[in-house]
Order: sequence, then C-alpha cells, then structure tokens
Amino acid sequence: MDDFTSIREATEKRRTFAIISHPDAGKTTLTEKLLLYSGMIVTAGMVKGRKGRKAATSDWMAMEQERGISITSSAMQFPYKGTIINVLDTPGHEDFSEDTYRTLTAADCAIMVIDASKGVEKQTRKLFEVCRLRKIPVLTLINKMDMPGREPLDLMNEVENVLQIQSYAMNWPLGTGKEFQGVFDRETKEYLFFTKTSFGGAQKAEITRYDASSSICQEKLQPHVYKQLHEELDLLEMAGNAFSKEAFLQGLVTPVFFASALTNFGIEPFFDAFIHLAPCPHARLATLTDGTEIEVDPITTPFSGYVFKLQANMDKRHRDSMAFIRVCSGRFERDLIVKHVRLKKEVRLSRPHSLVAGERTTLDVAYPGDIIGVINPALFAIGDTISVSGGFQFKPLPQFQPEIFAKIYPKDVGKRKGFDKGVLQLIDEGAIQLLKPYPEGNDLLFAAVGQLQFEVMQYRLRDEYGVETIFTPLPYQCSAWVIGDMNHFAKPTNALLVQDRQGRPMALFSSPWEKEYCAKQNPGHQLVDVRV
Repeated sequence: MDDFTSIREATEKRRTFAIISHPDAGKTTLTEKLLLYSGMIVTAGMVKGRKGRKAATSDWMAMEQERGISITSSAMQFPYKGTIINVLDTPGHEDFSEDTYRTLTAADCAIMVIDASKGVEKQTRKLFEVCRLRKIPVLTLINKMDMPGREPLDLMNEVENVLQIQSYAMNWPLGTGKEFQGVFDRETKEYLFFTKTSFGGAQKAEITRYDASSSICQEKLQPHVYKQLHEELDLLEMAGNAFSKEAFLQGLVTPVFFASALTNFGIEPFFDAFIHLAPCPHARLATLTDGTEIEVDPITTPFSGYVFKLQANMDKRHRDSMAFIRVCSGRFERDLIVKHVRLKKEVRLSRPHSLVAGERTTLDVAYPGDIIGVINPALFAIGDTISVSGGFQFKPLPQFQPEIFAKIYPKDVGKRKGFDKGVLQLIDEGAIQLLKPYPEGNDLLFAAVGQLQFEVMQYRLRDEYGVETIFTPLPYQCSAWVIGDMNHFAKPTNALLVQDRQGRPMALFSSPWEKEYCAKQNPGHQLVDVRV
C-alpha cells in the first residue's frame, strides 16, 4: 500500500465535529453518551457536576465540575463502528463564544442540540450563524423528548424560520414526554422501541425494531399517539422538504433527529446516522506568501496543521501549556520537524498527545481531521500554521472586540511573579485580552467578551498559582479597533484610547451610543469589531 492510499483510507474514516447548543440543552450529556456507545466508558454518570454526582467526562476543569457548565473546549478521540471520532466539546455559555468560534474552525461538521421544551435559543442562533459563515454542515438533535416539551412540528418550523435553513426529519418520535417510547425511522420504515436497562441512562438502551406494517406497534402505542404519529408522518411526506446528502453538505438543509440523551432513547440511531452523513476531512483554504489563495489537499499535501487553542495547567503537576493542533493534511508522526510560519524557524513536535477528559495518551501518528496536543514551551500562539513544506499559511482566526474591562491586582504584592506568569498564560490562551494606554504607558487593563471569563481568570489564578486578586471593573461597555491616522482621530470625552498586545490602537466607549457618535465624527477612520 502506497503512502497516499494509507493516508486516504485513514482520512475517510475520520469524523471531526463540534457540538453546539445553548447552555443546559444536553450537549455535555450527549458527549458522554458517545463515549458510552463507543465502549470508552462502561457506565455514564450524571453530568451536572453537583455535589454527590459524577462530573462529565469532558469537563476536566474543577470549576466546570462545580458549576455544571462547559468552559473550556476539550478534544477527544475514540473509535465508533469503523470510524474514528474526533469530538470538540465547545463551551455553551455565551461569555466563551470566542473560544467556541475558534474551535468551530477545527470542525468539519456540527451537531446542534436543541431542548425540546425551549426550542431555538439565543446562543444556538449565534453558533449556528458561525457555522453558516464557515459553511459547516449541521445535524440537529432535538433532545429531552422524555420531558414535557413543545410539539415536534412546531420545533421543526422554528428551526426553519429562526435559522433560515430547510429541515428534514430523519426520524419521528413515538410519543412525547412520559409517552416517549422511541422513534420511527423514515428511511428504513421501521418502528424503533427502546427499553431502559438502568437508572439515568448509565447503560445502553435496548432497541426492538418492527416493520411499518407490524400490528404490534398499534398495540404498543396509545391510540391518540398512534393516530397523531401517522397524521404527522403523512404531513411530512406531503408538505415536508426533500433531503439529499449533497444539500446537507452544502449547508442548505439540516437533518433532524429526536431523542433523549438522558435515557439513551434514540441516541444510537442518531450516532449511526451521523457517521454516514458527516463529511470526512476535506481541502482547506490557505494563503501563499505572495497573497495567492490555494487549497491544501488533505491527502496529497505533506503534513500541515494550525493551532486553534492553547490551554495551560491541564496537568498541575507539570505546570505546562498544551497547544491543540488540527491536522489539515498528510500524516503526522512523533518527533516530526516542521516549519513554524510565524517564527520562521523549524520546530520538533515531540511528546504529542491525544486526549480523553484531560487524560493524556502519547501519540505516535495522526491523520487529517485529528486533534493533537503538544507541549507548548512559549512557541505557539493561537492561529499559528505549521507544515513540513512551508510556504503557506491557513486563514487567521478572528479576534472579537471585548465588552467588559477591569483592573486586576494581586492582593499580596509578594505574589506578583506568580500573578504575572498566570496572567500571561491566560492571555496566550485567548481567554482574556491585555490592554495598555495608547500611545504609551505601563498601566495594565484587562478585557473580556463576557463577565464569566473574569470569574474564571480569578478562579484559575487562585487555583493554579495560589494568587488571590482584587477586581476593579472599569466604566466601559464596548470597544473597537481604530484603523486610520491616529493623529487626526477625534476621541469622545468619556472614551479611552488603548492598544492591544500587538500594539494596535483601540477605543473603549462608555456606551454603544458613544461608539456610534464616534464613528460619525471620524469618517476617515474605521471602527472594527473583529480583527483577523
């Protein structure tokens, strides 16, 4: 077997995706059930992380376990029915949307989880728009069908109207709430009835399949459930959208599945359909040194990848930083020497790891779509391109304008050294931004997209570096990078001019109105919310 053939076969097995949702829609539960059905864990625990409950497998940070939310984006790899799954578990909380955006750049596909009782929520809309912008195909899982919720047809309509995408029901629920017993598979024309095998979905649910013509199904379902089911199925056949895999991959239609991740009802059929529908890694756009755009083929181009995330202190014993790299092309092998585009130097990628819930496994080889973690001795920054051949750079990752600003000091000045080290690592990770007065000054200001980022910053400084901090909020509500001649920039009275870590000027505003007024007063300048 030649090299290209082995790379092609490995690439075609890969499914690299992110799970997106509003908080509490069941995203983390679904991630854990993937591990259960892949055989990576024997039993699944409750995932809220409250006292007395087992924390979710993907939530490795202590604060996540205490509060039952996903803050960091963890990457896990495991086999599932002949494929290799790479799942990127993104933060659901909107304060971490920037981290989620960066993670989505590493995904080839997304699973959108929707709560059956709440429908399409605010954060779901935002994350779906990111997928649309990046042309990432999206599968929809309507979760919590075992709980009181909205009518399935209403939820389908809301997905179409709010997200402006066609939807196609791949299956249909057999009852809802307490009457939810399974799903009808519209492709195979089969009834799938599920049976609980344990409390809280700790074990796989048993599936019993019946052909559509079977009379047993009518006996197993309440008369009103059976009648409604067939009325809705008839309506879907007559008035529903058509489905094709090509339209799905182009982002024109989202296949919809109904399930309960808690009880495991509908979960296995969803995973089975996912591995057939989701795309394997494909060509990615990059830029040559002369600015020409090229497509980097995953099979024929030697190893290349880019850093989409940095995370410090995943292992407190080593006090190290991990760079997460999406493999875009070729085969990666341990101790590979690559060209670091930004630093214009060669780097040896030693001690590479794959991850499951913070547990590191040394990696010998990786293929397109895989996520590798390498120890980062202050070499890598978010967005860095590395490759064997060099000469090109993947598109830079965006940086969002911060909306919350503060001064943060160590309570004990004797711990300044630990404070500075911790802050530097958090800034490198992209969790917070460091600002200084413009055009010069040593006063340090910190900025974030959301308030929770500051809470995490203070928590991690205390937990990882033993530094208690004093937090002083600043009276600014929004900001923008300023592009133009700063000598002729008219700053509003209450605004503050600062510079980011790259020395680029920014203006901080006390209100959105002030920002709009400033833009009108400076027609020769651009006020930019997102920088790449």
